[in-house]
Amino acid sequence: MSSKHVTIVAEMAWAHDGSVDKAIQIMQAAKDAGADAIGIHITDLPTYMVPHYGSGEGRVSAGKEHMKVFQYLQDINLSTDDWIKFAAAARSAGIALCVMPNDQASLAFCESAIQPEFYVLTAAAFVESEFIVAVAKTGRPTIFRIGGATIGEIEAGLNLFRANGGGEITLLHGFQNYPTKLEDTNIRQMQSLHEMFGVPVGLADHIDGGDPIAKAVPMLALALGASCIEKHITWNRAEKGEDFEAALDPQDFKEFVAYVRAGEIALGERTWGPLSPAAERYRGVSRKRMVAARSIKSGTVLTRADLAFKRADVGISPALLDSIVGRTAKADLVENDGITLEDLL
Repeated sequence: MSSKHVTIVAEMAWAHDGSVDKAIQIMQAAKDAGADAIGIHITDLPTYMVPHYGSGEGRVSAGKEHMKVFQYLQDINLSTDDWIKFAAAARSAGIALCVMPNDQASLAFCESAIQPEFYVLTAAAFVESEFIVAVAKTGRPTIFRIGGATIGEIEAGLNLFRANGGGEITLLHGFQNYPTKLEDTNIRQMQSLHEMFGVPVGLADHIDGGDPIAKAVPMLALALGASCIEKHITWNRAEKGEDFEAALDPQDFKEFVAYVRAGEIALGERTWGPLSPAAERYRGVSRKRMVAARSIKSGTVLTRADLAFKRADVGISPALLDSIVGRTAKADLVENDGITLEDLL
């Protein structure tokens, strides 16, 4: 993940609501918006969750808290055939697959049938050593989502991953609280993660997708060195499908991507070198020049009182003042004439 080109992941999660055709529509919208990758969750529900897992706030999107979570997710879960169809469509569209397998069965399916460009490890898996080892052994670049994990869990997970041949690592700061409040975002912690663990870092932004600031807040992460920004995308927020709270509609997502790409250009380089052509042009326009402060006769020995500094098209730089005082004018000059070396003896 290049520091100059931030990887933008359009996180679909469960926004497909059980329709592979809708999933492909969302993926295509993400590609058209300029996203680098589409983020998906692949889950074998019986392996991942007990059937009697309780309902409640923060477990599924608003309006569905009363439902039996297992059955609800099972009803909208895409089949393996659906995911194979989706993966083929994504490859045809030219967008990378960023897959979060939620269990060993799903990971095995991904390796045999999907072969994504990136894996995602949720923080909930940081204490599942067997699962971390299995992901590491794929050798694929992996994003560690650290929301809700302790520093000790992150460190242990990274060490285990590396010890088992894991691929490139990115730590992704942020968590989903349907939606996450601004005061809980703490984007500066992203920098702390980089300082502590020495790996690329990024932001998974989950503030309210309906708030105009949702397209701007990730720009803060960009300025703090993010190599990856993840943002939820949905087909239509008004439908209030699963994971809609932090999601952007396709048009808003396109604007968000445009903001990030413009931000990359604006941030530019950290190092200093020769002035750019643009800076040289500005310098030529804005700098003052040495001009005659009053009429000066040929043969006059110049004093400081003869010289003024004004914005002008012609004239010596004020930086040369000490070398000009005491020289002799070899032509008549009137007030505001630019003074050049050719005018002096």
